[in-house]
Parts: sequence; structure tokens; C-alpha cells
Amino acid sequence: MAAQGLSVFPIIPSNQSRTKSFEKILVSFSLSNSLVGTKLSIEPASFSLFASKRRSFTVATVSFSLPTTKKTQEVAADKKPRWSARAIKSFAMGELEARKLKFPTTGTEALLMGILVEGTSLASKFLRENGITLFKVREEIVNLLGRSDLYFFSPEHPPLTEQAQSALDWAIEEKLKSGESGEITCSHLLLGIWSQKESAGQKILAGFGFDDEKAKELAKTVSLYCYFPINS
Repeated sequence: MAAQGLSVFPIIPSNQSRTKSFEKILVSFSLSNSLVGTKLSIEPASFSLFASKRRSFTVATVSFSLPTTKKTQEVAADKKPRWSARAIKSFAMGELEARKLKFPTTGTEALLMGILVEGTSLASKFLRENGITLFKVREEIVNLLGRSDLYFFSPEHPPLTEQAQSALDWAIEEKLKSGESGEITCSHLLLGIWSQKESAGQKILAGFGFDDEKAKELAKTVSLYCYFPINS
């Protein structure tokens, strides 16, 4: 799987008077959903191993993984494309948006919201320049798919729908076919959503005027000359 580690951040104990009694703990884990396994390891480490001697804190490293395809498994490890930090954040935000709407799965519509929530990628800016905002997309999702049961609680990591999985797979495969170096970006992810005809995400994009010509325009910015027949 393509993996991405996020930055290390400190957690400061509330009672500073007890800092001498604290030992540093190094925690590493992988989030679990239908895409990844679960690993949780806690290992004590000496206080002297850390830069700051004035206070005790816990260091947590969170590692997210996104799915690969069979094709990526055939590629040498040093040539496998990796997801950008923005793309990974978009994916995580998409899961969160699905939970907010109490959906049982993460669909293409949730991935679309995730791109807009992340907000800093070229793809999200491209969407906003074309009048496609998070507020409009969320409203259209409710109109298209309805509201979930008030008493239903979606899983912590709603599993991907088949179309959402295919969108991610498409992004990976197109990156490999391009022969370009670098990471898989939110633009690849957005084009992957558009490639899933009749999916909720694709329908919502089309409803706001996103079409194959705009997809090609976006593809050129990431050196992807994808084939999208002009029929939408």
C-alpha cells in the first residue's frame, strides 16, 4: 500500500509539576478501516532521547495508508507512486464528512467533499474557480442521497463504496501510465471521481457544469492527458 506519515507533534501533560515522573512514550499506529490493517505499539523511551529537557511530552506518529491496485504490486518498491500529503488529508476529510452525514460508507461524493474541505490543493482551487464549493456540494448530496437516520452512527472509518475504490484505483493507475515522477495528488483523485460515470460524485460535478473539457484542462496541469469521451 502507498503510505504517508504525518508530522510528529507534542502532547504536553497538564500537570507540569510531575514532569520528572513521566517517561517518554513513543506511540506508532495505523488507522483501521476496510483498506488497512491495525497496528498499535507502545514503547517506552528514555527522557534523554528527546530534545527538550524542560518538560515531558508524548510523541505520536500517525501513519495513513491508502489502497493500491494489483498493478502497483507489480511495480518495484522504489518506483511505486505515493499519495501527496494533501491527497491523504482529503481522503481523511472525506471519511469525516461521510460520518457527519451519518453515511455508512465513504462514496465518491464524500471524496469530493474531502477535496474541498482540505481546501489548499490545485484541485480544490480549480473547483472553487468554477463555482463548486463545499456548501453547494454538501447541499446537493443531501438532495441526491437524502439524510441518514438520526439514530444511525456510521463507523469510525466508513468503508469505501465500489465506485470510490475504483476512483482511487484510477488515480493510481493513471499516475503509473503517465510515466511522470512525483506524487499522486488531489487532482488525480478528482479526475478519478469524474471517471466513475453515474456515481454520486460524478453526477454532482456534472450538475455544477464540470465536464470532460474541464477534466482535460485539469489533467494538463498534472501532466495527464486522460481520455474522456465528450458525451456528458
